[in-house]
Formats: sequence, C-alpha cells, structure tokens
Amino acid sequence: MSNYAIETVGLNFNFGNQSIVKDLSLQVPKGSIYGFLGPNGAGKTTTIKILLNLLKSPADQVFVFGKEINSNRIATLKRIGALVEQPAIYGHLSGKENLINRCILLGLKKTKADEMLALVGLTEAADKKAGKYSLGMKQRLGIALALVSDPELLLLDEPTNGLDPNGIIEIRNLMIELATKHHKTILVSSHLLAEIERTATHVGIINKGQLLFQGTIDELHLLSKPMVEIEVDQTEEAAKFLASAGYEITSKSEIKITTPFSSSTESGKINTLLIKNGFTVSSLSKQRKDLENLFLDITKNN
Repeated sequence: MSNYAIETVGLNFNFGNQSIVKDLSLQVPKGSIYGFLGPNGAGKTTTIKILLNLLKSPADQVFVFGKEINSNRIATLKRIGALVEQPAIYGHLSGKENLINRCILLGLKKTKADEMLALVGLTEAADKKAGKYSLGMKQRLGIALALVSDPELLLLDEPTNGLDPNGIIEIRNLMIELATKHHKTILVSSHLLAEIERTATHVGIINKGQLLFQGTIDELHLLSKPMVEIEVDQTEEAAKFLASAGYEITSKSEIKITTPFSSSTESGKINTLLIKNGFTVSSLSKQRKDLENLFLDITKNN
C-alpha cells in the first residue's frame, strides 16, 4: 500500500504547445500538511485542478491514495474535498442554509451542517446571510462545504489569499486542527513562505512548472541555515571575543552579532561565555530570515 495520499509520477501537462507542468513528482504523505509553494503562475492551481481531474492528466502519472485517478475517478473524488479559487457560496442564503444545500446534494443528513459550522468556528454566524460574511468567514464556510462529505484529503488553493491577519490565523489554526485531530491530509498552496512555514510538515517548491525542492519542513530549514542573533553591548569587542573563541561571525551591526545556529545548547554556551566575560546580553534569538532568500537562490539556480 502507498504511504502517499498524493503521488504524481513525472507529471507533464500542456495547454496547446505551452508546457505548464514539467516532470512533476509530488509525494504527499498521508496525514501531512503539505505546503505547495511557488510564485503566482508557477503551475500550482493547474496541478490542483489535475488532482481533482478537472484537467485530464496523462495515464499513470497521478495517483491518489495509490489509485490512478483517471481509471478510479469517482471513487477517488469521493475521498477529496477542495477549495479552488473562490468558494461556491450563495450570498442570499445563510451559512447554515449553504451547508444544508450541500448536504441535500450529496444525500447526507442535514445535521452534518451544524457539525461543520462548529468545526470551522461559524456556529454564531450560522443564520447570517453568507453575502454579509467577512472574507475570512467566507473562506471558512468554503472549507466547511469542502468537508461536508468527510474527505480524507483536502486540497486548498491559496486559502489565505486576501485575508486580514486575523483571518489568516483562523485558517492556519483550522488546518492544523484538521490534520492533527481529524487526521486529514492537506495540500495547501501558497506564494507566501512564512505562511507555509508556520503550518506545513512537508514542502514542495515549484517554479515554472518544475519541482525545485521537496522534503520535510526540517529539511527545508537545513537548507535555510538558521542564525543566532545576539544583541549585546560593546558589539565590536564581543564579536572579536567570540571569533577568538572559535565562533564564526556572519555579520555584525552596532547592536547585533549573528553567528550560525547549531543547537539550543550551543546558543546557551555563547550566552554564558559572553556574560562570564563581562558583556551584557540583552537578547539572543534564533532567526530564519533566509527562507525568502533561499527561495530566490533555488529559483535562480534553475
């Protein structure tokens, strides 16, 4: 049995003679939150539409829960919920009515509507017209609609697009809850690295239809070389002192020194060393500033 909820094997897709997805081999482990990351126009939405069989993939290139999608279309799609582009919401109906409508369509018990509203935190807005919902609420209702059939796999295309910080946090927490408590596998696309970094367990980076990186979030961090930022008085002397103690100083400003992060224990040692030698350390923190740059590096090299 495949351990992957989604596996694409050398997936190619063209619109006319324009190649949109090139030799894409995604591996999305069951139970993961897989961040599908890339600039706008990289081929993310096209890939998601292929996974939903809205666009037809060549035979034997797309597998969902180990089954080839074209030959198992109906059975496969029953296991998937999706939010692509704007959620299909009727503005003149309440949130609850929208969900009841979907239940009737799918032949499910209407009580499912209340369950879903509770799950996405919309119980209090159940009877409010969906047209009056904020963007964040509309996105959550869209996710609720995708979850009605209790799919094992959720495909979310840029779910935080256009949301305010509060809405972003709500969607982020919802995704984590769905994966951890409800054992869903989630593929979430985004062009925002920081966003994906906060939720994902696994990451695939795509640019111009090609996969540039795929691995766990920790493997991504290894590539992004975290730094320790030290705010200390007498920066100049402190930097000289640390260098003489064998630490690599990657940069220094008037108030800060940065050195490569190796472990929390090592950071503690640096702190103790500075204090014992009469320096005042006002803060010492691990920084992962490099992710944006890492993305640029990977994309440049390809």
